[in-house]
Amino acid sequence: MITMKRFKLISACLLYAQFIVAQTNYSENSSLIFQRIKKLNVVGSVLYVAAHPDDENTRLLAYLANEKKLRTGYLSLTRGDGGQNLIGKEQGEALGLIRTNELLAARRTDGAEQFFTRANDFGYSKNPEETFSIWNKDSLLYDVVLTIRRFKPDVIICRFPTTGEGGHGHHTASAIIAEEAFNAASDPNVFPDQLKYVEVWQTKRIFWNTFNFGTTNTTSPNQLQMDVGSYNVLLGKSYGEIASESRSMHKSQGFGSARQRGSNIEYFKQLNGDTVKSDLFERINTSWSRLPNTTALQQLIDECIKKYAIEKPESSIPDLVKIYQQIQSLSATSGLIHHWRKIKLQELEDIILTCSGIWLEANSSNISAIPGELISFNVQAICRNQVNAILQSVSFFNQTDSIFNLNLSPNKFYSFKYQKQLSASLDFSNPYWLSRKPLHGMYHVSDVSLIGQPLNHSSTQVVFNLLINDLKLSIKKDIVYKTTDPVKGEVYRPFEILPSVTINFNEKVLVFSDAKPKTVKLIVKAQTKNVKGTLHLESDNGFQITLKDSTINLTEKGDELEIEAIVTPGKDFNSGTIKAIVSNHISTYHHSIQRIEYDHIPYQFILSQSQIKLVYAPIKKTGFKIGYIPGAGDDVPQCLSQLGFQVVSLTDELLTKENLYQFDAIISGVRAYNTNERLQAHYNRLMDYVQKGGNLIVQYNTNNRIGPVLAKIGPYPFTISRDRVTNENAKVNILKSSHSVLNFPNKITDEDFEQWIQERGIYFVSERDSNYESVLTMNDPGEKSTDGSLIIAKYGKGNFVYTGLSFFRQLPAGVPGAYKLFVNLISLPIHK
Repeated sequence: MITMKRFKLISACLLYAQFIVAQTNYSENSSLIFQRIKKLNVVGSVLYVAAHPDDENTRLLAYLANEKKLRTGYLSLTRGDGGQNLIGKEQGEALGLIRTNELLAARRTDGAEQFFTRANDFGYSKNPEETFSIWNKDSLLYDVVLTIRRFKPDVIICRFPTTGEGGHGHHTASAIIAEEAFNAASDPNVFPDQLKYVEVWQTKRIFWNTFNFGTTNTTSPNQLQMDVGSYNVLLGKSYGEIASESRSMHKSQGFGSARQRGSNIEYFKQLNGDTVKSDLFERINTSWSRLPNTTALQQLIDECIKKYAIEKPESSIPDLVKIYQQIQSLSATSGLIHHWRKIKLQELEDIILTCSGIWLEANSSNISAIPGELISFNVQAICRNQVNAILQSVSFFNQTDSIFNLNLSPNKFYSFKYQKQLSASLDFSNPYWLSRKPLHGMYHVSDVSLIGQPLNHSSTQVVFNLLINDLKLSIKKDIVYKTTDPVKGEVYRPFEILPSVTINFNEKVLVFSDAKPKTVKLIVKAQTKNVKGTLHLESDNGFQITLKDSTINLTEKGDELEIEAIVTPGKDFNSGTIKAIVSNHISTYHHSIQRIEYDHIPYQFILSQSQIKLVYAPIKKTGFKIGYIPGAGDDVPQCLSQLGFQVVSLTDELLTKENLYQFDAIISGVRAYNTNERLQAHYNRLMDYVQKGGNLIVQYNTNNRIGPVLAKIGPYPFTISRDRVTNENAKVNILKSSHSVLNFPNKITDEDFEQWIQERGIYFVSERDSNYESVLTMNDPGEKSTDGSLIIAKYGKGNFVYTGLSFFRQLPAGVPGAYKLFVNLISLPIHK
């Protein structure tokens, strides 16, 4: 089923993944150190399971991780690739990368750990049957069983039920899979290939964390209850406050939350396992006494807690070293002892390092390098407390060591400069799940040691080998790029391993409405010095390409070359692609780079095949100049420019001062009325524009507590609902075949609703004034037809349009029929 390459390193990889990737948000704060020392006493764990980033109950996670001090994990089946984006233009895999890092930021806040499966979020699904028709259920179960066998939870908690009250088909599917995995993880006949590397595990019980969302209340007084609203004096916050900070990390989804204080009851319905009456962990021993020969260890931890000096945490180091040695002496090569031995030793290493006040870093003044390159970087250390600490050596990239045997004097800053050669076989930095083209519904990950991990391991690690009170510790640090921003101050970014050259097209899609040639530009960027080669463009489906100059000669790292290519359709041309390649006597390079930068997550990027989609769409158009009101972010303006429209971004200032009557149409971006409260001030001007003959086209907005409409939208009232059609191939029925929107300047037929991606549309209109006309109906299989995807009203001489059709997905994907229909909306006639 799955290739097991490189699995001999799985134990080290998994341990690294569990503790290093992104866990708690502890700083070097004495009260937080004390919180962590107290957590050494607990050897119990709980795994929370749901479908998406932002599904998790952050209040409960914070309570379990910090009040109960349990090892707490959240398993999200997906990375949220199919969601909408409130903060930018990224969609699909790029949005999934953003949401992955938002989850990690949330976990650093609430103290839990984060895991994933290989499932690709393909967008909203209305039932689990549809979900499992796209996700490979067997592969998904494999991933969840693997996570349970690794994590060994005493208790599993589902966010959603199997009975559908969670709404989204992915939600229901997550509960179905969790229940099946609860039983399967303990069965040696299920996925026996895993047992070379992990052991079977029987979780004691599984619950559903019932909820009261909006009009759906699944809680009841006879359910097991837990008050998670208490206050943690060491953290200085209640779990409601921590939860709001954690949930507010999901910024791309607009989940900023108010801090909650005071009692808050969570409800649980037991689904399987041995029955309990009053507590999730009833009859589950989470102290060291669950393991043999740990009485002395328990006494050592209790004594350390009792003696802890809040103003002198380093005084606990001798006791912590004894605890470390005692745990180290626990003999086991497998089983629960071995499992908790690894976990607690890693926790102790971090606590001892923090108590000592030791700070370690490896940083580079260059942001990136290529495989095989000689790189310069700094290794820095300081011991800020009175501790017997020796820096014995530093290891670089598993290749070479530098011997120090340096006694770290208190508060003395040490800095050393190095030049080291990177391995020529290093993989490029890239999210591991995006390194290969996804399978249908699932990401392609053949290395089992990576399945479930949030992010990649770094290939440029520096290992600091320390001796603290005669205890040997090896501390891994990734090389980072560090700079100082005049506004933000000190800024860190991951150090990047890149190909020698990257090639980016200036457009995602090139749309041809006839056989006339088009010009496309490429940016070739050197990621190292002295890049020479030749640019080749490979096309299919009868396109001819002429390069003005294909020679690449870039002297300095960061140099860019803009190259124009003329693309001419052949005699029998159709849609296709152009792939870009730079070749020289050393190698060939074919990667584009998409960079993602937001302040609330680390800097990210994606390397992928450099290519542009070529679309043949015989489109007639009228009009020339369009005003576009930016919303949450989309690529519709660039797509319209492809058709020859002049698109002007209508800022607040331009909406106030500009002559709106110069525009053949004004279009609002997705969620514009959710994100721009200033549109209320422009309502009268926009309505006047329509009344005097303009076309105002409003793309989808939400209307709920997460995304309330901040301004009046249309000339007549209408209600935005949560209705949607998620099947991208759902039958579209034409209500009014004679309506101009279906005939001018392009005839719209059934063929124009082919090749759509992800969905037909979202947030359709329900109730509306009688002045609005509906021209289309559609529905998902087995559901009642809805006519709220596209409504049009005549107002004075002009037209107002609201549409939930997902043009923001279809146009960048190059769907010809979507282009034709959108042009027709722009071309609605003036009324006399």
